[in-house]
Amino acid sequence: MANKNVELMRGEPEIAVRKLTIPIMISMLLTASYNIVDGVWIAGLGQAAIAGIGFVTPIFMILNGFSIGLGNGATSSISRAVGAKDHERASKSATHSLLIFLAASILLTFILIVIQEPLLKTYGASGQSLVEGIKYGTPLFLGLFGFMFANGGSGILRGEGDMKRAMYAIIVSVILNFVLDPVFIYVLNLGSAGAALATIVSSIGSALVIMYWILIKKDTYVHVTFKGFKFDSNIVKDILKVGIPSSLDMFMMSIAMSFYLMFISSVGGEYGIAAFTSGQRLYLFGIMPLTAIGSAVAAVSGSAFGARNWDYLRRTHSYGTKFAMAVSMVILFILVVFAPQLALIFAYTPETSVLIPEITRFLQIACFGLLLVGIGMPSSFMYQGIGRGTTSLAWTIIRELIFTVSFTYLFGMVFNWGLLGIWVGLAVGRILASILNFIYAKYTIRKLKPEMDG
Repeated sequence: MANKNVELMRGEPEIAVRKLTIPIMISMLLTASYNIVDGVWIAGLGQAAIAGIGFVTPIFMILNGFSIGLGNGATSSISRAVGAKDHERASKSATHSLLIFLAASILLTFILIVIQEPLLKTYGASGQSLVEGIKYGTPLFLGLFGFMFANGGSGILRGEGDMKRAMYAIIVSVILNFVLDPVFIYVLNLGSAGAALATIVSSIGSALVIMYWILIKKDTYVHVTFKGFKFDSNIVKDILKVGIPSSLDMFMMSIAMSFYLMFISSVGGEYGIAAFTSGQRLYLFGIMPLTAIGSAVAAVSGSAFGARNWDYLRRTHSYGTKFAMAVSMVILFILVVFAPQLALIFAYTPETSVLIPEITRFLQIACFGLLLVGIGMPSSFMYQGIGRGTTSLAWTIIRELIFTVSFTYLFGMVFNWGLLGIWVGLAVGRILASILNFIYAKYTIRKLKPEMDG
């Protein structure tokens, strides 16, 4: 299995991107269903619970982002070693990655538990929404290691092109979450905390499956062993030069999310936060296929870069962009046309039904940002694949903190368009930044030609 995956990574880039995307896409859609399923069950707890969990979202993005980011670092390091046909280095990268995941789990758990309440208050949480936010956040942060090893372990599998088993592990996790959510939330009467516990137990299940394949069954391309282990600072730097910027990608997005929440809270109060939280779940669900294509582009770009094959790198980015654009058009159509029906998913109770018009308006306006995110996302992932994590981070800052925050503030606060202006700003900022990112990616690839051909 592993050898076939590796050969696919080294073969025709268009075929590799297409074949690797499908299992990643399924995995990410299933992962995103965590939020959808949680949202459906939490809707029955009332508006305060929805808003409280919405306030936790930026912190959760940090938690999940670091695990995904470090996994991306492992993917990049391993895939470049695969392209260079250096099996020993690929195995060492996987071994060091697991130790990095462990250290990061311990450190981040402590930090997030300490800062959660002050941050929630900064975002505008108070009263019952603050209580619900803490009830949801505390178990989530205590179980961070589950996310770290599930997402990080998936990164190791992606690095060697083994997307299918990464998908199987996610299926285990989603089934557990689907079963445990109603049990923990309603049967055991744990409320918001029950939703978090269900998510954590499910992620641990996924992590255990992946660790079984890597550490016990040992049928992966990489060979992980701690017998005679020798720390290699160069390998750690190679992983972290992509892993840290990639982790900070989500951190920067969470900072941007903090601004959005503050703007929304000031013009729309708890009602606006609840509508945004529900609509954002669907937006994030919709963006998952584009992230999947980007992840495939990162793996194949890394292999092409490691093999010093400039034409394959160019073709990987070009095909990934076209593929993502086509998929984004379909997603946008679904979210816009079926917005009223989709809004019902999170507003099916008498108390929350008042949210339907605003959730619908969010989907029909803010989601237009997907129109050109399809050309920006593969570009950002291509930077990660070739080991330029800081470039990817820079474009996240440009897109979310510079462009999108500025336009949401301009339309929502300065022009006094309220929630409508914030939804417009989300779309305009992301579209403009994605266009610039694509142009810069093309420039970067052209500049690499002499270096890679030489």
